[in-house]
This record gives sequence, C-alpha cells and structure tokens, in this order.
Amino acid sequence: MKRLLIYIIGIMLVQGMAAQTTYLQADSLKICQLLQQANRETSVLLLARQFLGVPYVAHTLEINDDERLVVNTRQLDCTTLVETVTALKLCTQADKHGFADYLNALRQLRYRQGRMAGYPSRLHYFTDWIRDKVEMQLVTDIQQPNPPFSAVQTVNVDYMSTHPSAYKALKANPALIPEIRAAEQSLTGMKVRYIPKRSLRNSALLRKVVKDGDILAITCNKKGLEIAHLGFAVWRSDGLHLLNASMIHKKVVEEPMTLYEYMQRHKTHTGIRVIRIN
Repeated sequence: MKRLLIYIIGIMLVQGMAAQTTYLQADSLKICQLLQQANRETSVLLLARQFLGVPYVAHTLEINDDERLVVNTRQLDCTTLVETVTALKLCTQADKHGFADYLNALRQLRYRQGRMAGYPSRLHYFTDWIRDKVEMQLVTDIQQPNPPFSAVQTVNVDYMSTHPSAYKALKANPALIPEIRAAEQSLTGMKVRYIPKRSLRNSALLRKVVKDGDILAITCNKKGLEIAHLGFAVWRSDGLHLLNASMIHKKVVEEPMTLYEYMQRHKTHTGIRVIRIN
C-alpha cells in the first residue's frame, strides 16, 4: 500500500514535469517495474542485466528542439545505459520507488550540479560527468593504488567545439558553441590516473581494485576526446568483462571476450578509469 501511494504521488509529480521531460509509457512502466522489484541491496549488475538485449541506438537524447530530460529504456547507447542504471541504483539505495524519484535522479546525473539549463548544462564529456558527480558525492573516482593505476592521462578535449556540425543543437544554434568551448577549456589540462590496458589481465590485484558493477570509462588517444566508451565491470573466472551498450553487437551485451582481449583490438583505447557509485 505504501509503495502504491508513492507511485500515485509520483505520477502527479511527473505530470507537473511533463513540459521538461520526454518519454513513452513503455519507459515509465519499465522504470516503475524495476523500482518496485528492487530494494536497497539490489546490485548494480542485477539492474544493468535487466537491459541485456536492448538495441544500441545513438543520439537518442537529440530528439527535441529544446533541451528536455529524455527517458528511453527501449534504445540505449553506452552513456545512456550507464546513466539509466546509475539512476536506478541511486533510487533503490535511497528506498525511493516512484517514477518522479527516478526522473530526479536522472536529472541529477545528466546535468551539471543536477540543474537542467539548456543544452550546455548537459555533461557531454564523461570526464566532466565524473568531476561533477564526485563533487555532488554521488560517485567515487578510483585512482589508487599504483599499481595498477600506473598511467596518467592529461585531458585535452575540443571535439564538440571544433566539429559543431556533428551535433544537432550546435548546428541549429551556433551561439551555444562558446559555452561548450568554456566547458572544454575547464577540463583541458586535468591529469587523472588510469589502469593501462596492458595491466588488465586476470590478476589478484585487479580483482581487489575493480569491483562488479563499477563504471568503467575507457580512455583513448583520439584527437579532441578523452573517453571512448563506457560500461560496467563484470568478473568471470577468466577475468574482467564489460557489460555495455555495444555498437559492434548492436545491443546491450556482456562482452564474451575479456576486457583485456577487447582492448587489444582497439588501437586508440589506452586503459580504463574506474568509477564507483556511492
């Protein structure tokens, strides 16, 4: 009865947020179902596995002319998978089970300091996301011990401001580019520690440092970018694997090959950052 009352109140709150939110009934039903079934002890991996098989689709947040909080559980890319699951986990560990609670958690994650104020307020670079969510005490950025965190990345990002035609909002409104450039400049020069891909073999040390359900951010040396891909850590007997929304498999999967093997196939991938949900 208590959860039903929370659900009804949540629906009323959601209706008040409708002008700022985009979702289908299937999305709200999926989220509510997962929240009703989960509790404080539900693991990140258990929540993430509820999306296995969901099709990989890019640019699902770019469907409105103005910035809105988009909820899409039917189509995911690597970032929206991570945000969707993390928002669910934040709700369940706070014993919150309504759709309005989820919308609030998702907004807290997706936007700088949790405030949606147009396209530039969205955290487009994952290093910016990490920094902001650490400040909000929602996640912990693991950078020790050394080893295995033996490599240092000097962040240098400018891809969005130098390729505005690749982004619907920037192409339609070039006046937003200076704000994006300012965000890039605030990140450029940051130094962060990461685990180089040569150190991702199955080992007691790696198992001690990386936990099931940790967010893994794959660092890269692509010009203008710092993070190439995201997913969740999954330990198996043969080593560390990645649960991710895969462009290669065209759906959410647990990679059959180990992360070490996966990384060797991508020349621009340099290693992983490890982010833990608080």
